[in-house]
Amino acid sequence: MALIAVGGIQHETNTFAPSKADLNAFQTGGGFPPLTTGPDLYSRFKDKNIPISGFIDQIEALGHHTHALTWGAASPSDVVTEHAYEHICGSILDGLRAAPPYDAIYLCLHGAMVTEHLQDGEGELLRRVRALIGPDIPLVASLDLHCNTTPEMITHADLLVAYRTYPHVDMADTGARTARLLDEILRQGRKPAKAFEQMQFLIPLHWQCTMMQPAQGLYDTLPDRETDGVIHTSFTPGFPAADIHHCGPSVFAYGWDAAATRAACERLAGDVNGLESVFSGTIFDPDAGVLEAMRLAATASRPIVIADTQDNPGAGGDSNTAGMLRALVENRAEKASLGLMIDRAAAEIAHRAGVGAEVNLTFGGHSGVDGDEPFEALCTVEQLHDGRFDATGPFYKGAEFNLGPSACVRIGGTRVVLACNKVQMADQAMYRFVGIEPTEEKILVNKSSVHFRADFAPIAEEILVCAAPGPMIADPADLPWKRLRKGMRLNPLGPVWGGGHP
Repeated sequence: MALIAVGGIQHETNTFAPSKADLNAFQTGGGFPPLTTGPDLYSRFKDKNIPISGFIDQIEALGHHTHALTWGAASPSDVVTEHAYEHICGSILDGLRAAPPYDAIYLCLHGAMVTEHLQDGEGELLRRVRALIGPDIPLVASLDLHCNTTPEMITHADLLVAYRTYPHVDMADTGARTARLLDEILRQGRKPAKAFEQMQFLIPLHWQCTMMQPAQGLYDTLPDRETDGVIHTSFTPGFPAADIHHCGPSVFAYGWDAAATRAACERLAGDVNGLESVFSGTIFDPDAGVLEAMRLAATASRPIVIADTQDNPGAGGDSNTAGMLRALVENRAEKASLGLMIDRAAAEIAHRAGVGAEVNLTFGGHSGVDGDEPFEALCTVEQLHDGRFDATGPFYKGAEFNLGPSACVRIGGTRVVLACNKVQMADQAMYRFVGIEPTEEKILVNKSSVHFRADFAPIAEEILVCAAPGPMIADPADLPWKRLRKGMRLNPLGPVWGGGHP
């Protein structure tokens, strides 16, 4: 029986996004539970699809106890402010100093956090924890699949375990897997060997989806690689919108046999590199995407779903650009719905006007991205809501939303879900709470890149990807890189980064 100190910090940083994550972003949490210290962690994470929830449940089922530190998360955005990072990491370290004697530490991390003063937020936190606890106490962490894994993270942690699904339906399962592996380390009384390799190309976010090839096939092979003394393998495709030296995909492995662990890592790296050319697909511009959706919808029995990938709030967007809405309206799409459009001013105007009223509303134009122009239209207010409801789909399992004053407004044949607080459109309940039944629509435009597929793929006739102007650039080759390491290909088989502007 061991005592495990548990805590963490999660943030996916798009260094090209318009807004930073300050301390308030962690205190409110966005779609996550708010910043929490101490025993309240247990009630706030109960039955949530979050790694720390799965870890606590599994490690206690294995007969161990936990001691709660601090955990916080914020919606993806530009960098985390230095104040927020130092406050939360300081709280984790203070908690360790004040904790009763513990046998191991588990941290629930993301792996793609950049701060105002650090390129590698997680690597630095792990370094500080290791400096505090010394070399002997096991230090393990769970990571997001989009982790930009760094050599420093590998060095300071004894075990890193990444998600294996995108959409991330296995977050709690990843925490549980980390717990089982930590239990094995504690029972062995020794630390596993580790191996690590980085790929030399960036993978666009939407082609990392594990519901599609080649990622699906690669992840399916991971359990079979864990034999002959190898206890764990991970593949992190990376978050390709972080202007840091170590942005990009990597693989890593752990095991009791050092040679077998190294060999497993090298084989996995070879398999990923061999599939480089397959990490690609078709991306439509807004008008072409809407016209293709209308063509398909004419004979489809289920909705055509469009990913508004460059305004994905799960990757740093603010869910407020108007390119896809303009394309729906100007191409006269029928039975189409778009969500979520985050615009507090428009939502409050709709609430003051009331159901049935016609109001002039202006959408978009706030992102600061070239091409994101305001779109003004006469709208009919169809339904109003206070924005509080529960998720029903597999990605947001157990989440309780508070989107603030919300509304469904109609412009011709297109309806828009208006809200005040941004969160990624990845759950059918985000349409239903304002009276839109998604299964009855012909076209659904979701401000998301991939996570929506967990709940929407089962109801979709087909899924298209569109790139309207927004802060989450679909092709990494179009980003204004400055700090990426030289020699990286900016997309699969694409141009090589040589420093300076490509």
